[in-house]
Amino acid sequence: MQFQQLQYFVAVAETRHFTRAAELVHVAQPSLSQQIKALERELGADLFQRARGNITLTDAGEALLPLARRILADTETARYEVQELVGLRGGRVRLGATPSLCTGLLPDVLRAFHDRYPGVRLLIEEGGSHDLVRELARGALDLALVVLPLPTPSPALTTVELLREDLVVVSSPEASRPGHGRRTVRIADLEGERLVMFRHGYDLRELTVAACRAEGFEPDFAVEGGEMDAVLGFVRAGLGVAVVPRMVAARSARGLRVTPLARPGLHRTIGLAHRSDVAPPRAARELQRMLLER
Repeated sequence: MQFQQLQYFVAVAETRHFTRAAELVHVAQPSLSQQIKALERELGADLFQRARGNITLTDAGEALLPLARRILADTETARYEVQELVGLRGGRVRLGATPSLCTGLLPDVLRAFHDRYPGVRLLIEEGGSHDLVRELARGALDLALVVLPLPTPSPALTTVELLREDLVVVSSPEASRPGHGRRTVRIADLEGERLVMFRHGYDLRELTVAACRAEGFEPDFAVEGGEMDAVLGFVRAGLGVAVVPRMVAARSARGLRVTPLARPGLHRTIGLAHRSDVAPPRAARELQRMLLER
């Protein structure tokens, strides 16, 4: 059974005339008649009773007509949906990002993307770089914003550097200024400070702990195990200080004192990753372009 045969069948059923039906679907009348006969042979039943000047549906034709109309309508819907997607009037993007990037980088970019393509659904998954790389590799994400270098280099993924971001120290304005009141803080000045620390698996936790150990001391945790919002809330409450990305501090500065790290400071490199063997969908490629051009 062919789509074209159903189209011809519905045209004859609606016009009750083979010649007018052929004109309606822009085909020669003999070709239309042949296709109708081929359809009847495949179904094993006559669809029309053909009396001179009088075309009527048989019982088989009456049964097929609503199904054929539904198939043709579904086909038209499918065509429209694909055209919507091609024109970025529909579709979805599955984007993974670390919680700090969801707080700092993504809101402005996603707002611009949504304003331009309001019909595209944005599905965001927060997680550490380890988890996001795994989800990306198994096809659960189209794109992922991860900290570079990747924890385990993977030839299955393609990455491009997006930005290099400074880290800063945040503290409560009501607490003593870290670094003995200086305008910048050295990592060594965090010895003796109580830190509010992220959960295990968080890129910022690993980076901060490694920097402290490089200065010859183990960091002292006042609270540990939180996500970004929780860490900032604990710092505002005066429980300790935290090392966070500058963009996050800028967005969440209310109720926080922000102190830069003295040179050379601490930085992290953010990359945009996708699978090497599968091109991201068009909507994802457009979001990728906007992130790279930001």
